[in-house]
Amino acid sequence: MPRPGPRTTYKYTEEFKATAVRLSHIPGVQVGEVAESLAIHPFMLSRWRKEAREGKIMTRKVELDREVAAELKELRKVKKAYERLKVEHDLLKKAIAFTSKRKTMSSLSSTNTGKAPQ
Repeated sequence: MPRPGPRTTYKYTEEFKATAVRLSHIPGVQVGEVAESLAIHPFMLSRWRKEAREGKIMTRKVELDREVAAELKELRKVKKAYERLKVEHDLLKKAIAFTSKRKTMSSLSSTNTGKAPQ
């Protein structure tokens, strides 16, 4: 539900827009990741990319900081590794629970064989 009152709109500089567009053109980096890291909506970045293609935003004169580009790539790798580790962790938790349950069941069945103790 939208908040009552006047709507907040942000004005971004042409340099910011151009830098965002250049970042989104780095091979291996997705538009959504760039938008998330810049705290903007992915649709806005897509619109800026379209404006850059049409020549409304000049991206040629903006120098892309190599450190920022490298950091974005590294962040993407770290996020992928984190997601993989979460899946592995959940799988291991399930495996431990399964084997623990099985061990408990087998120990209970081995003690009750129905024979009288000697």
